[in-house]
Amino acid sequence: MSNASLLASVLALQAQGLMQGTSGNASVRHGHGYLITPSGMPIDEMHAHNMVEMDMQGKAISAGKPSSEWRFHHDIYQARPEVGAVIHTHSMFATTIACLRKDIPPFHYMIAVAGGDTIRCANYALFGTQALSDHAIASLKDRRACLLANHGMIAVGKTLQQAIDVAVEVETLCEQYWRALQIGEPHLLSAQEMQAVFEQFKGYGSWDQ
Repeated sequence: MSNASLLASVLALQAQGLMQGTSGNASVRHGHGYLITPSGMPIDEMHAHNMVEMDMQGKAISAGKPSSEWRFHHDIYQARPEVGAVIHTHSMFATTIACLRKDIPPFHYMIAVAGGDTIRCANYALFGTQALSDHAIASLKDRRACLLANHGMIAVGKTLQQAIDVAVEVETLCEQYWRALQIGEPHLLSAQEMQAVFEQFKGYGSWDQ
C-alpha cells in the first residue's frame, strides 16, 4: 500500500465530513510495519511524502513525526493480524455519543457492520497514552469499531476502503441513534434477531470478514 493511497483515504474522509483540520488519523499496513498520517498537520496541507513509516517496534523509519495516536494503531496491528487499516475520527455524531459514554445498542440491524450486537464505548484516557490504547484494544475485541469516551471513534478493516466503509456506517448509525433519542427510547433488536442478521451478512460484500 502506498503513501498516496493513505493520503487519498484521508482526503475521502474529509470530503465525507468525518475528518477536518488536524483531528483524526489513519494508518495502513506497509511492508513489515505500517504507514500513518503525520502529527499536527492539517489535512489540506498533507502530501503523500508526509505519511510516516513505522516499524512494529514503534519507531519511525522515515522522516516526519507520526500521529500522537500511533500507539493504538501499533497495538491494534499487533493484536489483530487480520486488520490491514485503522481509522480514527472525531466525527460529529460518533463523538457526541462518545461524550455521553454510551455504547450503541442494537437499535438497527446495521450495528452488525461493527462486528457485534453493540458498538462499545471504551473507557476514557488521555489521548496518545498507553492507557487509551489498552482501553481501545479491549473495546475492539471481536469488533471492527468502537467509540472512545469523550474523544471519537476507531474503525478497522482488512483494507483502507473497508475501514472507511465501517467508519462512515458507524457515523451514520450514531446520527440515527442520536436522532432516535430525541424522540424517545428506540426499540432494540433481540439477540436472536441480531444473530439472524449475522447469518444474512455472511458473504455479503465488504462487511463479511
